[in-house]
Amino acid sequence: MPALTDHLPQLTDGLLSTLLLMVLSFFGALILGLLVAAARVSPVASLRGAATAYVELFQNIPLLAWLLLFVFALPEAGIIFPLFTTAVIVLSLYEAAYTAEAIRSGINSVGLGQAEAARALGLTTLQNLRHIVLPQALRAVVQPLTNVFIALTMNTSLAAAVGVVELTHAANEVNLQEAQPIAVFVGAGIAYMALALVIGLTGGFIERRVAIVR
Repeated sequence: MPALTDHLPQLTDGLLSTLLLMVLSFFGALILGLLVAAARVSPVASLRGAATAYVELFQNIPLLAWLLLFVFALPEAGIIFPLFTTAVIVLSLYEAAYTAEAIRSGINSVGLGQAEAARALGLTTLQNLRHIVLPQALRAVVQPLTNVFIALTMNTSLAAAVGVVELTHAANEVNLQEAQPIAVFVGAGIAYMALALVIGLTGGFIERRVAIVR
């Protein structure tokens, strides 16, 4: 395994970059996804329409196409970001569409009577969402959000296609030097598998801790 051990610092740097990319992108997707999900269930038709259009747009255009657009097309319009920042923005925007749908499913699982009772008490729509609906919805969708996080982790590898130095990019650079694709990419694959396993186990633990007993 000298192809891996001789280049361990380079691969470790790539792994750390992947970790930072996935964590920043997930929190970005979670925040934006909450806003989109709230708009999807809003009583305001224009907000529902805009949120639906957002979800359909990002779910039906491949992530790689969005990365290529942001990295190569937007600079032509004078919009330029560093590569890593661009990858975080694109991953956040893309995964927010899936996060929003997961959260919306949780919102729909909350009993209608609770929302009606909140309105009867004088709570506004935003107060209803913040204090009554979302706390229960988020507890109900820990596993779907975990799945989104795992998918996001796998999708970070596409950032290598536009030059972002992360684990896949580092593995490719090592392979170009050592010409041992099996050892290098199997090693990278095991690293991705380990990340997915840790995320899955953590999500399962959180789900058990916050489960709603009915």
